[in-house]
Amino acid sequence: MSNFTVFRPPVDIQPQQPWFVLSAATHYSLMASSHPAISHFYSFEVSESANLTLAVPDGCVDIVFDCDAAQPVARVCGTTLEARSAALNRNHRYFGVRFAPGVIPDFLDVMAEELTDREFNFFDVVPDARQACEQILHTPLFSQQIALFNRHFIPRLMRKTSAVTATIIHTILQQKGNIRVEQLETLTGYTCRTIQRQFRQDTGMSPKAFGRIMRCQAALHSLHQQGQISFSDMALDLGFSDQSHFLREFKKLISTTPLDYQRRTLLAAWNDRIRYH
Repeated sequence: MSNFTVFRPPVDIQPQQPWFVLSAATHYSLMASSHPAISHFYSFEVSESANLTLAVPDGCVDIVFDCDAAQPVARVCGTTLEARSAALNRNHRYFGVRFAPGVIPDFLDVMAEELTDREFNFFDVVPDARQACEQILHTPLFSQQIALFNRHFIPRLMRKTSAVTATIIHTILQQKGNIRVEQLETLTGYTCRTIQRQFRQDTGMSPKAFGRIMRCQAALHSLHQQGQISFSDMALDLGFSDQSHFLREFKKLISTTPLDYQRRTLLAAWNDRIRYH
């Protein structure tokens, strides 16, 4: 398949890592990016009292800088497929770059399929960027870290992807993950086998896994935006077979029920925690 394009995802779903926000000592700083390859930048200090911090599936690659003065380190993290430990250290300040769903940064010396559900030391997969990384790790201000990252990495940020993959990602995001492979065949004109092979090569995931993740991310977005909401209505809106199916899927990917998630975010004053820049 020789038809390639530069993918520009729609902004309907901002991928979230809710347990990062809930683990923050005070504020969770967030700044959107004007570059289509990046969803947003974030920064926070992990609370002294934080319990296990989880990473949930979001369909994104993150670069996470642990800015600890004694042992600074940077990791490249592919999306998880289920909720799992994020191994963040208490009292450490983190700076992160979250790429748009389905985007693989072009400067990474690693294939898309190698990233999914895995982490790498930054220096192992970006061998020519040690100086830039060390500058970011030792800069105390969020805005300066963003500026340094943009200065060093914007020129080689977005890996080219096939036109069929770009179309599928765009459609899955528009439909909030509620679409079947058979519909993607009709949309693209390609067979299921070709779609699966090309999509996995470009993103490291199957279209089904990506859609499943985006559907759960859409549920998180609805829970934050709409407050009181019927879970049965949400299940129907997102295309689940019934409420029970939605509840099982949410718990598997987010590691708690929607009701408990609402309670936790309310107790933690979610909206007051996030500081937009």
